[in-house]
Amino acid sequence: MTAPKLALATTPVTEAAVDAIVIGTVQNGSGVALAPGGDAVDAAFDGKLAELLGTLGATGKAGEIVKVPTLGKLSAALVVAAGLGKVDGTPTAEQVRRASGAAARALGETKRAATTLSSVDLQAAVEGSLLGAYRFTGYKSEPKAAELAKIDLAGPAEGAAKDHRATVKAATAIAEAVATARDFVNTPPNDLYPASFAEKAAELAKGTGVEVEILDDKALRKSGFGGILGVGGGSTRLPRLVHLTYKGPKAKKKVALVGKGITFDTGGISIKPSANMEQMTSDMSGAAAVIATVLLAAKLKYPLEVTAWVPMAENMPSGAAYRPGDVLTMYGGKTVEILNTDAEGRLILADAIVRACEDNPDYLIETSTLTGAQLVALGNRTSGIMGSDEFRDRVTKVAQETGEGGWAMPLPEELRGDLDSRIADLANVTGHRWGGMLAAGIFLSEFVADGTPWAHIDCAGPAFNTGEPWGYTSRGGTGLPVRTLAAVLADIALNG
Repeated sequence: MTAPKLALATTPVTEAAVDAIVIGTVQNGSGVALAPGGDAVDAAFDGKLAELLGTLGATGKAGEIVKVPTLGKLSAALVVAAGLGKVDGTPTAEQVRRASGAAARALGETKRAATTLSSVDLQAAVEGSLLGAYRFTGYKSEPKAAELAKIDLAGPAEGAAKDHRATVKAATAIAEAVATARDFVNTPPNDLYPASFAEKAAELAKGTGVEVEILDDKALRKSGFGGILGVGGGSTRLPRLVHLTYKGPKAKKKVALVGKGITFDTGGISIKPSANMEQMTSDMSGAAAVIATVLLAAKLKYPLEVTAWVPMAENMPSGAAYRPGDVLTMYGGKTVEILNTDAEGRLILADAIVRACEDNPDYLIETSTLTGAQLVALGNRTSGIMGSDEFRDRVTKVAQETGEGGWAMPLPEELRGDLDSRIADLANVTGHRWGGMLAAGIFLSEFVADGTPWAHIDCAGPAFNTGEPWGYTSRGGTGLPVRTLAAVLADIALNG
């Protein structure tokens, strides 16, 4: 991705040498009104811009884009009105973020723009603009169309310029981390497989202060990572386990991150239906988010020690593949009877979770595109969050505050018995379809060290957008939950 450059405006946006000016609109009863920050632009239209927009059919609803030629009233040739929806008082950060994203997408081949949404919420406008402008075009054979090159940001009226610059810098780093995760997810599986994924992570970490260790199949076998080896054994492209470590200045807390890295999931011997199987290129979204988050923590110099264990495997059917009926001995010694090879993510995660807990972290967060049951229960925009009650609720609150969303889910005791195995310590699935997301969370809980506060984020739907773009969310990889993970780390750094 080639992201537009962002700069705090040094002149009023009405005088800026730009091609377009972005303003916000809101729903006002049955009509449309201008959002804060648009007064100067409105004045150029003699205070009748909202009336003009209404004549053109604008309502101010969320995601709406209406373009108005300025006819020389402003230095810019175009005003782009981005709808925020219904506003109760001041627009929320997520409303600004989504409107900024929709505007950035609508600017298309516009070379330079200015936005007034940044005067409402600078961080949200930066994140939304950069993520809305995201394009993944590396595999297109046709020359790229001109992309948005620069956005001038109207600064908030309050606060020092130094603080505004710091906000822009931090928000840009966060958006770039999300874009990194999106790039990983959008890279096709013939180019992104365990070895290449691991090597790319190590390459990105160079010079950042993040240490990277890569365990290949031989090292995995020597240490007894039976889950990762079992799942990855059916592919000619053998598995990896990537260990990333960042030690921040004056770190007082240690946080372990684990992310599922199934670079492609056929379902193995329990093969998936062919319809939509191409979407399984996204089954490494959790790993992508974790890698991007560790690099972001180093860039923003969080005062934490962050360790990540990222298992990577390709789940393929072959003569070497693991089978229903097999028993795998996981890292740490627990045994698991395989009833369905398409419940593979929890197996590689279990190995990584046990290893992560050996480092005695203060908190453990795992994220994965783990179950189709997450979509059934919560849809394609809301992650299910499970774990130890207090930390689960803390992560959920942060996820909702970032706009990525999430919902706290239980780990019902009665489902644990359904994971009992006739011949092993436990089975990898229950014998029924009910509560599949919760059963997966219970399975993972069996591998978390006693007393470790932990949270599991099942982002099977939200991590990959199969529909049309909306707000700042592109088609394909969304980069979720990078912003949630980053915000949780910041919260831990601040509050312990």
